[in-house]
Amino acid sequence: MTGLTELDRVLGGGLVAGSVVLIGGDPGIGKSTLLIQALARLSARTRVLYVSGEESADQIALRAQRLGLATDRVRVLTETNVEAVIAAARHEQPNVMVIDSIQTMFADMLQSAPGSVAQVRESAAQLVRHAKQSGAALFLVGHVTKEGTLAGPRVLEHMVDTVLYFEGDTSSSFRIVRAMKNRFGAVNEIGVFAMTESGLREVGNPSAMFLSRHEDNIPGSVVLATQEGTRPLLVEVQALVDQSHTGNPRRVCVGLDSNRLAMLLAVLHRHAGIVTFDQDVFVNVVGGVRVLETAADLAILAAVLSSLRSRALGRELVVFGEVGLAGEVRPVQRGQERIREAGKLGFRRALLPAANMPKKPDGSIELLPVRRLDEALELLLR
Repeated sequence: MTGLTELDRVLGGGLVAGSVVLIGGDPGIGKSTLLIQALARLSARTRVLYVSGEESADQIALRAQRLGLATDRVRVLTETNVEAVIAAARHEQPNVMVIDSIQTMFADMLQSAPGSVAQVRESAAQLVRHAKQSGAALFLVGHVTKEGTLAGPRVLEHMVDTVLYFEGDTSSSFRIVRAMKNRFGAVNEIGVFAMTESGLREVGNPSAMFLSRHEDNIPGSVVLATQEGTRPLLVEVQALVDQSHTGNPRRVCVGLDSNRLAMLLAVLHRHAGIVTFDQDVFVNVVGGVRVLETAADLAILAAVLSSLRSRALGRELVVFGEVGLAGEVRPVQRGQERIREAGKLGFRRALLPAANMPKKPDGSIELLPVRRLDEALELLLR
């Protein structure tokens, strides 16, 4: 256990001896802050080593002091030569080691510059080999490209046991750590943190944080019950539909798949007779969350309809369900867990696929099962 509950959740319950975790994210998102916080807690009960190729020992000490961390037992090494790093690790024998970052490491046997494909691949191979042989848990920090993918050879992600991505807008205080690959836990599991003056603070109830309750009902807003890994999560989906003044109306998504939005608008036209070909459609997931599952389909269409008709859907309604090309509302995984999460947060109605109806409803929340898109829209507008 790292001592950070949200990080342990993403890792699949905690660190495994000899495991290698690759964590990537935009510059300044909080990768180094998260790892120094984890090492500070781990150092109280095990040996740890922080290897930095980007900062000096004084800079790391200043950050730890600013965050108020007890780092007296955190061993720090500023080195970029991978052979020297492994030699120091054999001498120190840490149980947990951090390499910040893999792009700064170089091997003597290669002549290419640090950060090149060959150097990243060889440095990572040597470090992974050392972790497997010594049983030390290893964190590798990786840079990302402007497209948001990990820089360097693709084989880097195959060499490690777990790949984590640090997500979030630097202008927002929320940070999300998402597991994209995990040999020891669920894929797409997320951990939620808030960036504060004293570092990253864990968010134990992210649904309450991501929901912005308005004083008045507003059109174009609906609450989606989504599932991230093993965790049900309630987020607010907002839509703005406005008259288009160009020949090519805009379809803009933030936190969702824009291609899927275009498909859903076609389904809305074909099976509900609602036209949007002359409207600009903007859809946003509040809080910087990325929703990757198709269970958001029904919530997206509900928000679009609410904005188009300028009718609020009510503050106590939660929506989830996949919409097929034939206009059917298809079931999604873990429907009962989504319903329970909505009930805990005070929601009183849930629009859901009929196939997700529980056999024995507990009565705490009114369930509105639907089989077709036109049924759902009729219930929303009545």
